[in-house]
Amino acid sequence: MDLQSVRWFLAVAEHGHVTNAASELRVSQPGLSRAIARLERELDAPLFDRVGRGVVLSRYGRVFAEHARRLVAEEEAARRALAQAADPERGEVSLAFLHTQGPSFVPGLIRRYRRDHPGVAFRLSQDRSERVAALVLDGRADLAITSPRPDDPSLTWRPLVTERLQLAVPADHRLASRSRARVRDVLDEPFVAFQVGTGLRAVTEELFAACGARPRIAFEGEETSTVRGLVAAGLGVAVVAPPPAGEDVPGVRHLTLADPGGVRTIGLVWAAERSRPPVVEGFRAFVLERGGELRGSAN
Repeated sequence: MDLQSVRWFLAVAEHGHVTNAASELRVSQPGLSRAIARLERELDAPLFDRVGRGVVLSRYGRVFAEHARRLVAEEEAARRALAQAADPERGEVSLAFLHTQGPSFVPGLIRRYRRDHPGVAFRLSQDRSERVAALVLDGRADLAITSPRPDDPSLTWRPLVTERLQLAVPADHRLASRSRARVRDVLDEPFVAFQVGTGLRAVTEELFAACGARPRIAFEGEETSTVRGLVAAGLGVAVVAPPPAGEDVPGVRHLTLADPGGVRTIGLVWAAERSRPPVVEGFRAFVLERGGELRGSAN
């Protein structure tokens, strides 16, 4: 069904006169009459009854008019939505990220970006690395900030920053007075680990494997605050990301990991073959340009 003909139908219904409607629409009266007749043939129903020199909606026309108004309104809404999607200063960015990026890095990125782009909204998802990648793969997220690099070849990953990890120990731990440590210093101690599927869990297991050992996991947590809380309670030690600069974690001391593998690289992920609206592309370019710098200032 031609929406232009539907619009013309509504104009005739409003004016009650084909000639007057044609004048407002700036089309010829015969052309408008042919369009209405064609619409009636498509619907297999007469839409107007003649009254004197004018027309009124038939009983079929009254039924169709209700739906016609909705059709036109939906088309106008779709056009507005498309126009907004094409505007880099308006619209929504769906961003997924690791729990460890939640306290300062991602809020800092969004705050800096919205300072110059106040019309951009964000829909946020926090999860472990494997789920964050899945959100981008199935289209529920436009972009993701994650570590390590996802294995799926359909995802593009660009590193933002490489950070040295830390060993979190209770404040009264035998190593608490040191500034640096190695995993071999705590091989026999209970470990508070991140759950399987998280990037830091994979790094922890790799660090132990390099020492020919396996971590003796006493507890598991999904969020950094939980892991650090369990360390503060004296339930074990943990490999963690460095806390934001100036953040004090009561009951916990953070020692820089001296192991060669004691690092992680945080990167930005997107689906290479999927089209991105300008609002998403604008934020993607900003993160690639400024993300490493802002991450550095957050730690």
